[in-house]
Amino acid sequence: MRAKLDENLGRSCAAVLAASGHDDSTVREQGMSSWEDERVLAACVQEGRTLLTLDLDFSNPLRFPPERTPGIVVLRLPSPLTLSQLQLALRALDAALVTRSVSGKLWIVQPGVVREYQGQGG
Repeated sequence: MRAKLDENLGRSCAAVLAASGHDDSTVREQGMSSWEDERVLAACVQEGRTLLTLDLDFSNPLRFPPERTPGIVVLRLPSPLTLSQLQLALRALDAALVTRSVSGKLWIVQPGVVREYQGQGG
């Protein structure tokens, strides 16, 4: 998966993704921190990258229609966030990617669970 990590995900998430063979870039590294959500998602579309975020605003398919994107993955993790919970969620994401594509879809990922919303076109 080609992913862009939102500013709310740090180096540990990037390291876990890279170890699984994913091509990731980050909002921080690209100087996009504090950009409006719409601009971040537009950059993902332009670059052909799935957005990976903790921002629950992106789980609203009416505001952010997934069918117009390479995919939106919202991680719903318990607070306080721990590395083990993040790793469990990313393993669930990896397992889902083996059998299906996130392109054009919204995935809500929790430790061990992936829920999928396809939107109007799917």
